Amino acid sequence: MGKPILTTEAGAPVSDNQNSAAAGSGGPLLLQDQYLIEKLARFNRERIPERVVHARGSGAYGVFEVTEDVSRYTRAHFLGAVGRRTEVFQRFSTVAGNLGAGDAVRDPRGFALKFYTEEGNYDLVGNNTPVFFIKDPLKFPDFIHSQKRDPYTGSTEPENVWDFWSHSPEATHQITWLFGDRGIPASYRHMNGFGSHTYQWVDAAGEVFWVKYHFRTNQGIRSLTSAEGAELAGEDPDSHQRDLHQAIERGVFPSWTLFVQVMPAADAPRYRFNPFDLTKVWPHADHPLLKVGTLTLNRNPENVFAEVEQAAFSPNNFVPGIGPSPDKMLQGRLFAYADAHRYRLGVNHTQLAVNAPKATTAVNHGRDGAHASNVAGRARNYEPNSFGGPYQSDAALSAPLAVTGHTGTHPAPTHAKDDDFFQAGELYRLMSEAERARLVENIAGSLGQVTRDDIVDRVLRHFHTADPEYGERVAKAVSAVRDA
Repeated sequence: MGKPILTTEAGAPVSDNQNSAAAGSGGPLLLQDQYLIEKLARFNRERIPERVVHARGSGAYGVFEVTEDVSRYTRAHFLGAVGRRTEVFQRFSTVAGNLGAGDAVRDPRGFALKFYTEEGNYDLVGNNTPVFFIKDPLKFPDFIHSQKRDPYTGSTEPENVWDFWSHSPEATHQITWLFGDRGIPASYRHMNGFGSHTYQWVDAAGEVFWVKYHFRTNQGIRSLTSAEGAELAGEDPDSHQRDLHQAIERGVFPSWTLFVQVMPAADAPRYRFNPFDLTKVWPHADHPLLKVGTLTLNRNPENVFAEVEQAAFSPNNFVPGIGPSPDKMLQGRLFAYADAHRYRLGVNHTQLAVNAPKATTAVNHGRDGAHASNVAGRARNYEPNSFGGPYQSDAALSAPLAVTGHTGTHPAPTHAKDDDFFQAGELYRLMSEAERARLVENIAGSLGQVTRDDIVDRVLRHFHTADPEYGERVAKAVSAVRDA
């Protein structure tokens, strides 16, 4: 077979890919050289706006296989039978860094999964931590602004980072996770993943359960110290991307075991703290882990831009038997994620191969817009119609959420133990002495760069409230850093 012919975007053969058309051998170039114009114009548009958060990412395809019967809790078809296998696409990412940032940095990691189920795509968007810094989406833009580059200095400023956290006591639990040993995973393969939010499962009889997802790595947990992370990020900014890609190329397929925690819906109102609070975990003693299945990544994308950079995940992509909860952060993300993709990729981003459903076809009355592929052909674009158009189904995706009270801005419902510090203290006390020492050192290395006493004092009060020893050790270490 001969070499393929180089063509223009329209498919016409290119006769000269080395020399632009000119007015004579030394003359100016000609506007009529449409291949030159096309090539330069396309190059100017090769980059799309990067994600505001989770910009730096890696991804792979794989399969999820059900190994335990969970039909008692959900009627989702892809979870409905032991041995059932569903194709997935997984994207890992850092949260705060830009597209060119290093991988081995202290930052939460995105853990996003797209299940190509027979009932449409199901997106599960989480992190490698079971909690988050805030519990209300109204604070999210301010939180990210505080972690990103300062508008005046153009750099990430510890003063901004800690100032926001000092005014957000609910962040203390996640800060303890972030500055602990798991804050810098050795690779994407060697970290756990979590759905983080609480989700709704509904069984065939209509009974509702609240669930939390836990993906436990089968490679074992491996993390880096701050010094190791700084060295690796400097030597190889693409370390985690390279590790994932090469492992799959070698046939060493990374895998995770999925467990869920299940809470009957009737138990939520009387639980000792708000079970929909993203800054808290459900203790395993209250709700043990139930095994569901195995996630295995076994195929690299053919093109990182087309598949990883254009992958669009949205937590509002549910399938029958799975739905949202009253988790405020989740409620905000149901809108924000899809809206971000409409901006970055266009209104037809769901028609891109990595985002399109596999086992079924999207059938609706949406038309036109940039990159429309006219998948509906000449079909009428309204409903109801008399020409055999698609019609609504009576199969509800999820159960309705009960609401009470008056409209307006409200704090979260009050439970017996709704405070922002006790789980941070419990996490600290679970750590070994060596882990505590590293945690304190990591916090002091960052907080010690803050010059304003009022910011430092507010943060230290948070740590002291979580655990007096925790606060005292951080205060001493921060003082030493600032004195130096």
